[in-house]
This record gives sequence, structure tokens and C-alpha cells, in this order.
Amino acid sequence: MNVGSISAEGATYNSQGQARSASPLDRRPKRWARALKGRNTRISAFQASTRFGGVVTRGDALRACPWLLYFAPLALLLLVTAAAVAQTPKPSPAPLEWRPLIGEYASNNENVIVLEKDGKLYALVKGGTTSEVPDSAFYRDRSGKVTHLKFNGAIYERKPLGPEEGATQLKVKPVRPVKTLLKEALAAQPPDETGDFLPTDLVELKKLDPTIKLDVRYATNNNLFDAVFYSQARAFLQRAPAEALARVNRRLKAKGYGLLVHDGYRPWYVTKVFWDATPQDKKIFVADPSKGSRHNRGAAVDLSLYELKSGRPVEMVSTYDETTDRAYPNYPGGTSLQRWHRDLLRSAMEAEGFTVYEAEWWHFDYKDWQRYRIGNIPFEKLTNR
Repeated sequence: MNVGSISAEGATYNSQGQARSASPLDRRPKRWARALKGRNTRISAFQASTRFGGVVTRGDALRACPWLLYFAPLALLLLVTAAAVAQTPKPSPAPLEWRPLIGEYASNNENVIVLEKDGKLYALVKGGTTSEVPDSAFYRDRSGKVTHLKFNGAIYERKPLGPEEGATQLKVKPVRPVKTLLKEALAAQPPDETGDFLPTDLVELKKLDPTIKLDVRYATNNNLFDAVFYSQARAFLQRAPAEALARVNRRLKAKGYGLLVHDGYRPWYVTKVFWDATPQDKKIFVADPSKGSRHNRGAAVDLSLYELKSGRPVEMVSTYDETTDRAYPNYPGGTSLQRWHRDLLRSAMEAEGFTVYEAEWWHFDYKDWQRYRIGNIPFEKLTNR
């Protein structure tokens, strides 16, 4: 998913690329950009604020990712690491016995992130300070489930994050029945657009590169809303981003990975259903249909990685379409290998003209997304190309 507006260079831009007024909060964290001066990060002052603050604008609304306020220094370090991931050796997997310990813990509005880095278990606290933490610091209930962390003399309760154990998808209860919303959306019309748009030329990814794998969850019930939105499990992009994606896939093969695509072109009526079904506090993760989305234009893709050797999807810091802080592309938690996979995907995509969305590590927009018109053609009516 993605939102209908983004911010850069201290201003807000809508889905047509038109500048809007900036909030004072949009300009607040320029000190983070100054801290990166001279490093090959290729981000603006405001991009630094959004990537580390998780500040994302929709109209006049500002939403902040809470972990930034505590962990900005480490987040800055992680961005530098992301830029150099191609030169970083692949980390070893974290010990299995640490997996139930990794996560977030809270006490009186103070958060601690427990993460694995360089084969050690750390607690990340306010200000970005890390301290190695022993297994004995964790409390378990009678079933063996980790419930609390004792750290610096305080007891922190484990916070639930992501889907239930063993599940691959976090679920959100729609505010209204999806079947009703689908009927309404199919009867509605996309917003009128004027401008000099490129011709629509949607290409089916599997036909362009059969080694790209698909996991189109919106063609199944295994998605955020537990409902089927697509009649066919297919993925399309406009020709230029599709060819760029094929180059990314070829680039990754040298490292033993391939692309696993969850979504590409998305008909506008589906975006309208997402918007109407999403609770107000989660709308940062969906696009406003009155503006359309980059997916509607065929210039955005949701994807992950799979291992060529095993054919299995890799594990990232969060699951796909997860509406939590872990979804942010610079979230500092998880394991070294999860973060390495996330940064490998990002660096490969950026090398071919894609930009990661600030609130979702899996969502990438192609550089010319503004030049394509909003589409509303269902998959079954698309010609085979």
C-alpha cells in the first residue's frame, strides 16, 4: 500500500507532483541531514526527517513514528549501512533461542527495542544507546512465552507486534463489509486528470521475466483485509518500470536472490475499497482515492526477496503489509540478517530508479510515476503483453 502524498525538501506534494504548503514540523529535523553531510546517502533534509521521524503528510495531517524520538542516532547509522550494503558481508542468522526475545518492550511510555547485531543481543534505549542484554533479563510465563524484560532496574512489558505466531499476514478489520465497498467502488469513477501523460503500456512481469516470483495476496484472502480483491494472481507495471525491475532481478541473482512481487498496477476501484475499509488511525498505510496512488498509475511495486537456492522467501524485519513501526525501512530492530535483506532490496531497487516509501520497506515508486495516468482496468480486461 502507499499514501497519496509525500513530502520532500520541506514541502508537501500531492499524487500529481504539485507542491503544497509545508508544516513547521516538516522542517524541524534538518540537524539529522547535517549530520550526514559528506556521506553518500543521497537524501534531502526533509527526507532525513521522514525516514527517521516517520513523519508522513496526508493533507494537513502529520503522523510521527514514535521510535524515532528515542532511536534517531542509530537510525542514522542504519541509513549509512543501507547505502553500503553491497559491500557488507551477509550476516549469519541469529540463534533460534533469541527469536522470541527480539522485539519491543514498554514501561511508562518508555520503549526498549531488543535486537540482534553482530551475533550479540542488545537493548536499544532512548537516545540511541545500546547495551548488551543477557537471556536472564527476560521473564516467561508458565507456557514459556516471553512476557517482560528487566533492564536498568525497570520492568518492561513485551508489546505485541505483527501477525500471530506462525501467520504471514497481519489483519485489519474493515470498518464496513468489503463486498459492499466493492460494489460502491465499481460504480464510482476515478478523479479527472489533466496533463501531458505518457501512453499506458502495462506489461505483465512474469512474461517479461519468468524468474520473478509472485505472491499476489490481494487475489487471495491472505491479505490485510481478509478479502479477495483481484480475480487473477497477476502483476503488471508500465513498461519502463517493468524493464527496470527485470534489471533489478538480474542484478540480485549474482547474490543468490530473486524478486518476489506482491503487487504492481492496482485498479483505482481497489484503492477506493482500501481507503473506505481502513480505520482512521491506519490510513497512513493506504492511498486517498481522490488523488489516486502510484499503484493506480502502474509505477509502484510491492515486493520482497526469495532465495534462488531454496526458492523460499527471505525473512525481513516485518511481514508484508504490516501496519506497525517495524514496517519503516529504517526501523532499527530485528536481526542483522533481516536488516541486511531489507537493505539489499532497497539498494538494488534504488540503483534502477526506484524510491522506497518512508513507511513501508516493501513499497517502491518508479522515478517517473507522475507521468502516468490513473488506471482503472481490471486484470481480466488487460491484454496479454
